[in-house]
Amino acid sequence: MQQMPVDEAIDIIKLQADINQQLDHDPDLVFMNIRSTLIAYISCLVETDRIEREITKPLTQAQSSTETLSSHILTPEVKHTNLFETLIDSLLIGFVMIAEQGEKQVLLANLACLPHRNIEQPETETGVRGPREGFTEHLETNVALLRRRLKTDKMRIKTWQIGTLSQTEVRLIYLEDIADPTIIDEITNRLSAIHIDAVLESNYIEEMIRDNPFSIFPTMEYTERPDVVAGALLEGKVSIFTNNTPFVLIAPFQFWSAFQSSEDYYLMFTSATFIRFIRSLSIILALLLPSLYVAITTFHPEMLPTNLLLAVAGAREASPFPAMVEALIMEITFEALREAILRLPRVMGQTVSIVGALVIGQAVVQAGIVSTPMVIVVSVTGIASFMIPRYNMTFSIRIMRLLLLLLAGTLGFVGILLGLFTLALYLTGIRSVGVPYLAPIGPLRLKALRDFMVRAPHWLIDRDHVSTSPEDNKKRHK
Repeated sequence: MQQMPVDEAIDIIKLQADINQQLDHDPDLVFMNIRSTLIAYISCLVETDRIEREITKPLTQAQSSTETLSSHILTPEVKHTNLFETLIDSLLIGFVMIAEQGEKQVLLANLACLPHRNIEQPETETGVRGPREGFTEHLETNVALLRRRLKTDKMRIKTWQIGTLSQTEVRLIYLEDIADPTIIDEITNRLSAIHIDAVLESNYIEEMIRDNPFSIFPTMEYTERPDVVAGALLEGKVSIFTNNTPFVLIAPFQFWSAFQSSEDYYLMFTSATFIRFIRSLSIILALLLPSLYVAITTFHPEMLPTNLLLAVAGAREASPFPAMVEALIMEITFEALREAILRLPRVMGQTVSIVGALVIGQAVVQAGIVSTPMVIVVSVTGIASFMIPRYNMTFSIRIMRLLLLLLAGTLGFVGILLGLFTLALYLTGIRSVGVPYLAPIGPLRLKALRDFMVRAPHWLIDRDHVSTSPEDNKKRHK
């Protein structure tokens, strides 16, 4: 784009033509002329009633005044520029341009009124107890929700405009003296190095800055709950807010964090600990149950009690497929049904989920395609997978479940053990912004175990800072 000549006076007729040409005569582009002043704005991005009250009316009433143009503008936020690129960018985010004939700079008044929805309860992270507020697609609203929970002068914010076409505002937020400076510098460098045409959702940022970009396991957490972000900042983590999305990124992110819920901290510690044990058992079932069933029925039937073995053998007698093929058929069917429910209209989704499960389960058993025990195994596995609080981790568990199922169907228990051993080695090599993925188990930090499997009372939990250095981990916020 061109630059306005600093030593030449503004010609409002030429300026209007240049703006029209740059925006290709946008139908939402509005021009107004008041004496020797040109006003321009994009109607769908500004509060038009404020234009009348704060700009046009004061200018009309001040026709005989000798004061500067800016002294008549009642809009609180006004800036000056002589750059045509800045002018166009400002119009596209809801500013009103006021240019006076003969002046060397134009005024830009912020009257932005971008459409956004009201604060509602987050749908992806529901709970019985806890706040009912969720982030929206409006960045300023999201930051305000966080500031309302953390009224501290230690909150620091860094801002970027990322995307050559979208110019999406991205903010890095952390608590000074609590977050590890190494992590802050690392994320700052990664965000500054992003070059992309547009950022439409926070996942664009996540994929551009995450460690191990080809890993099936998430290395950053996302949430739409302000209380979760506030709790993460108090633990020394950092958050990344992206405009136009309710999902906020949190880093670093450990493997075990995916199985902890924010509601754990709103229940009595005894109840929360009990739920965590149930959740851990469910996660083990979601990962291993189909592969264990296939391995036992195919390679190790002697491990079953005689009565149970006879019952399973009798149920599988009419099935024409091996146990592994049965499991794959039911797993793929279940995954397809789950995906279909997510894409259906909300009114139909619940009905289809119940009817689909009953009809398909009954039909495949009666047709003799799949045995009854396999339907039970896959159903229990599906229910157990719903216990995982973090949705992005469910994809990793589902992929690993299929891989372990294939290993179990070919090598039995040896295949399962080989898969788990390889998985453990793989996880030890993953980092999240330089922090080990398996912390606090690897490396071991005993004090952090107070909030690992057991949720200790709040007055006993020692929230160490997440850090790569032992010196930083000795700090504690007060």
